Amino acid sequence: MKRRFLLQTLAIFAGTASLAPGLMAQTRPQVEVWKDPDCGCCKDWVSHLEASGFQVTVHDSGNAQARARLGVPDTLGSCHTAQVGGYALEGHVPAREIQRLLKQRPRAVGLAVPGMPLGSPGMDGPEYQGRKHPYDVLLIRKDGSSRVYQSYRT
Repeated sequence: MKRRFLLQTLAIFAGTASLAPGLMAQTRPQVEVWKDPDCGCCKDWVSHLEASGFQVTVHDSGNAQARARLGVPDTLGSCHTAQVGGYALEGHVPAREIQRLLKQRPRAVGLAVPGMPLGSPGMDGPEYQGRKHPYDVLLIRKDGSSRVYQSYRT
């Protein structure tokens, strides 16, 4: 009787384990974005996130209220604000840094790329003719201060 129970338990566990990779592949990080309805670079940034495996919901209602609600200082402002995994995202943050943030889970408000630097995701389309400006991705601390999380200097 015990052996039969053990074999049934192992069979159930094996079946569940074999489903896990498929379920994991279907689970994509959810990003919620607030932006101006007419902003083309915001749409390009959303496309960058989707191409990097994020599932994105967009609100074309502007981002000032979302920025304030999520605790992003106005001095770090940009054209769109987002939220992912309990973190705020402000501006043209590369998907690579968002993935790193979600993996490391620091105690922070989130990440920001202030302004709209050329060459950042969404600001890198053909209309910019390959021009790139150096920029920093900032980690926004809970006290409103920030520090460089990653520099893009090429």
